[in-house]
Amino acid sequence: MFHPKFDWLCRTEFYPKRIPIVTSLQSFVALPEEEQTARGLLFTPKEIAQQPATWKTTLKIFEENQQRISDFLDRVGVRATLEQRPMVMLIGAGTSDYIGHALELLLRRRWGCEVLTVASTKLLPNLTDYVVPGRRYLWISFSRSGDSPEGVAVLEQALEQCPEVAHLIVTCNAQARMSEICRGSERACVVVLDDAVNDRSLAMTSSFTNMVLMGQCLANVWSLAEYAEVVELLVGAGQRMLQHAAEHAERIAAKGFTRVCFVGGGALASVAKESSLKVLEMTAGQVQTMSETVLGLRHGPMAALDTQTLFVCFASGDERRARYDRDLLGEIGRKKIAAETVALGTEATRLEIAPYCDSYLSIDAAIDDAYRPVVDVIFGQMLGLYFSVAHHLKPDSPSPGGVIHRVVQKFGIY
Repeated sequence: MFHPKFDWLCRTEFYPKRIPIVTSLQSFVALPEEEQTARGLLFTPKEIAQQPATWKTTLKIFEENQQRISDFLDRVGVRATLEQRPMVMLIGAGTSDYIGHALELLLRRRWGCEVLTVASTKLLPNLTDYVVPGRRYLWISFSRSGDSPEGVAVLEQALEQCPEVAHLIVTCNAQARMSEICRGSERACVVVLDDAVNDRSLAMTSSFTNMVLMGQCLANVWSLAEYAEVVELLVGAGQRMLQHAAEHAERIAAKGFTRVCFVGGGALASVAKESSLKVLEMTAGQVQTMSETVLGLRHGPMAALDTQTLFVCFASGDERRARYDRDLLGEIGRKKIAAETVALGTEATRLEIAPYCDSYLSIDAAIDDAYRPVVDVIFGQMLGLYFSVAHHLKPDSPSPGGVIHRVVQKFGIY
C-alpha cells in the first residue's frame, strides 16, 4: 500500500499524474532502467530478488568442482586422524566476516575440526599472534571482490611467511587479485562463483548468501547428494521469504523507527550481525542499529532499547533453544522497551514464539538452524532496502558523501 513516506517515489519528473505506485520488490525490479538508475534501484532489488535462483547455480558450480576441492581438502588433512587435522580459520572483512560466523558451527560439526572465525581486519595487524609455528592451518577466505586491501595483504604475507598455512579462496570475481596471488601454488585452491552474484550495488546481498551456500557445500563435500535436498528446501523457503519479507519491510520502514536491534543465536547470530550492517550502511547511519546474541543482550546492550526501537529476533527452530528466544521477547514486552517486536522462526516453534511478539514470519520448511542464514537474512536485506527508500537515499549507493564504498579503498599496509 502507498504511504506518504514513499511520496518521493512518485515525483512528477517520473509520474506527471502523481499516480501512487506499489512499492513491492517486484515493482522496483520492473521499473524502466532510466528510473531505476535515477533512484539508485538498478542493482539492489534485483540482487536481492535473484537469490533463491542463484543458489541452484552455486550448487552446480560446486558439483563441477567437487573432486578438485575434495582432493585439496584431503591433501591438507581435513580427513586425517583427529590429531593431524588442520585448524580451520574462516577469514573475511565486514559482511564477508559474517559468512564465517554463519558457517563456523556447521563446519565444526561436519568436519570434526577446530574452526575459528577471524576477521581479516584483525588478522592483518596480528598475524603472528594467530599462527602457532609448526601447527597445520587451513584458511578459508571469503571475499566478494577478492580485492579488499586486508584480504590481499594478509594472504600475501601468509603465503610468504607461513608455509604451514593452506588456503581456500571463495570469491565472486573471476579477476580477483586474491586468485592471482594463489595461481600455481600447491597450498591454495580457488573457487569462483557465478558473475551474476558479484553484486554491483554497494551492499552485499546475493554475494553474501551465495558464499554462505558455497561454505555449506564445503561442509557437506563428502555427502553432497544429501545436502542437495537441503538446497531445494532453501530455495522454496527463500522464494516465499522474498514475498513476506517485502510486505513486512515496507510496512515497518514507513513507521519511522530510529533504531533497530537484531538478535540471534548459533548460526543465526551471523544473520543478526549482517542485518544490522545492512540497515546501517543502506541508511547511511540515519537508522542506528545493533546486534547481539539472544543471551548476550541482557549483559548491558539492552540499555540501548527504547520506544523508538524495532526489535527483531531470529528465533531458533530447536525447541530448547527457542525457549531462550521466547523468554527474551517476553521480557522486552513486559519492560515495554521496544516499539515493535518481530520474530522469524519455523512452523515447529511458532506456538512457542508467536504469542510474545507483534509479528511472526514463518519459515515453513523444516530447515536446521545451521542452514537458515541464507533465508533469514533476506528479511534484514529487505529492511535495509525499504529503510533506504524511506530516507530518500539511493540503495545502490546510499553513502552520498562517499564515506563508504563498494570495495574498501586502499590504505597503508605495514
